[in-house]
Amino acid sequence: MAVEEVIGASSETDADWVDERGMRAWRGLLQAHAHITRVLEAELEAVHQLPLASYDVLVQLAEAPNHELRMSELAQAVLLSRSGLTRLVDRLEREGLVTRRSCPSDARGTLATLTPPGLDRLRAASGTHLKGVSRHVLSHFSRAEQDQLAELLGRLSPRCDKDAGARGCGQGV
Repeated sequence: MAVEEVIGASSETDADWVDERGMRAWRGLLQAHAHITRVLEAELEAVHQLPLASYDVLVQLAEAPNHELRMSELAQAVLLSRSGLTRLVDRLEREGLVTRRSCPSDARGTLATLTPPGLDRLRAASGTHLKGVSRHVLSHFSRAEQDQLAELLGRLSPRCDKDAGARGCGQGV
């Protein structure tokens, strides 16, 4: 039974309505994301006692200039609320994986910085994570399909301005 039959007619125009094919694609994306996230999280937890969200924070900091980002930039990069990121960074700080300090160019800003033990922990966990990505995602697609998938999914994400992150501390913004 089609979604529109279950919930009734839409007040939106037909052009805005999601048909059965669209719902199948949408649900497939959600289900695949949820499944893969659970599997990758379980592998990181089992081998490294590292939640996927923590791994993501460590990756974002490792890829940032000087291994540091403003907390607001980091929250946006890992798709967490500022309060959610604050709690996560609190935990990472207690574990010695991240430190925080005031932003020198803006006293209102706080920088999160990856520590050497944090980088070591990331390096140790990255093999497990990347093998999981290869096994649970990439192995299901040819290289050409991976290129196509990257292009298709890339349409859904706003392009990241690499120069904005490289400035750090919101300089030039």
